[in-house]
Amino acid sequence: MLSINSQNGYSVARCFLLWSLMPLITAKGNDVESPTKIFDADQPSSESQLDLRDVVFVIQSQRNSFHVRQAEKLRKDLLLQTQALQESPPVILLLHTLSDNEGDWSILPLLPDLSSQFGKNSSWIMFLEEDTRVKLEKLHEVLKTFDRRKEWFLGKPLHDEESTIIHHYAFSENPAAFQYPDFSAGWALSIPLVNRLTSKIEEEPLKSDFTIDLKHEVALYIWEDGKGPRLKGVPELCTIPEHNPRAQYCATTVSSQSPLCGQPVKSDNIFIAVKTCKKFHSDRVPVVKKTWGKQASLLEYYSDYADPSIPTINLGVPNTERGHCGKTFAILRRFLSSHVPNTDWLLIVDDDTLIRMVFSREAVVQLLASGCKCYSNDAPDDMVLGMCLNALRVPVTHSPLFHQARPEDYAKEFLAHQTPISFHKHWNIDPIAVFNKWLKNDKHTEGLEKSTKDEL
Repeated sequence: MLSINSQNGYSVARCFLLWSLMPLITAKGNDVESPTKIFDADQPSSESQLDLRDVVFVIQSQRNSFHVRQAEKLRKDLLLQTQALQESPPVILLLHTLSDNEGDWSILPLLPDLSSQFGKNSSWIMFLEEDTRVKLEKLHEVLKTFDRRKEWFLGKPLHDEESTIIHHYAFSENPAAFQYPDFSAGWALSIPLVNRLTSKIEEEPLKSDFTIDLKHEVALYIWEDGKGPRLKGVPELCTIPEHNPRAQYCATTVSSQSPLCGQPVKSDNIFIAVKTCKKFHSDRVPVVKKTWGKQASLLEYYSDYADPSIPTINLGVPNTERGHCGKTFAILRRFLSSHVPNTDWLLIVDDDTLIRMVFSREAVVQLLASGCKCYSNDAPDDMVLGMCLNALRVPVTHSPLFHQARPEDYAKEFLAHQTPISFHKHWNIDPIAVFNKWLKNDKHTEGLEKSTKDEL
């Protein structure tokens, strides 16, 4: 799901977006920090000890102004804890400041830089999400139990209950055999492992393939078909709420507070375009109407066939089995026409999911004015849009709350500490039952009004 916002003075700071794109103006403005050099850490202490300054913290921050503030709060908290412990402060890096390369959010491309700067004078790289909460003294004690001269990959382990498409059906004979980290609990790499992975990357450059589930793909890359270490589960790395009584045993937890994202966008200021086709009119469209479609104020169905009983609008673009780029761009052009109400927001939705792409009106104007277009009707619309937005230097923001597959395709413990916003696909499930179980609750009754804007 993509969210694009280039309206002057505002960015999408909604808490429940899978992709949220900063305003075009902020790509060059003061709201986004410029890339900074990774500074050398101090020399580590003896092998029998571990100082906090031997740990490099990398907060997996993002350029969206809301997420920058969240990451800064975490950095400030870590520094305050260090001061209270009367320790020398560790290096704390914000991921979004380390490179202009938008692909570096996938972590692996950054390892050579981390190795170059810290490969000889630090012991651990600890990765944190912006909502991870850390008890620094407890984490320090945990890391001291591991021999930092060895290769370690630490985290809270997740595993698949069944083989899943989002992991390319890996380990289909025994999906539970492979474990990968829940990033929300934090995860760590020892410096010897970072250095070896850097050598591997330099010998065989990373592929430019797209990433579907980063945490699983990072674990696969480190494991290297059994040549590298498996994830070592650390019980003290937790994803229970920070104020839960059980959290006293944890070195990390997750925030138990809902972030303040700003004032809600009213539903009558959001235009929703549902993408469908004739063969799905009878089974998918009714599901939309029985579930989240009830909460939409302005909604139209776009198809390859005009059916007045729904009604659907024929965009004049033939249906394709995949990609749907032609249909998406036809919707973008229609949004700027006089045929639809003048709203600030456009949501493009597949007929078998909740929300896929979110655009501000100004973003659509900028995107179409750039000359961006599909090279074919069945080109992958998300990838084409990604290339165009990259050329416009519009950063993207990731959120794990929008899901591109079914609940069955995700680890139970991963979903347990979330409030999911969407799932995708009707394959071998009852979509209405999924909606009622996962999405129909107090936090979703306001539906799409949860889309919020964040004043810069």
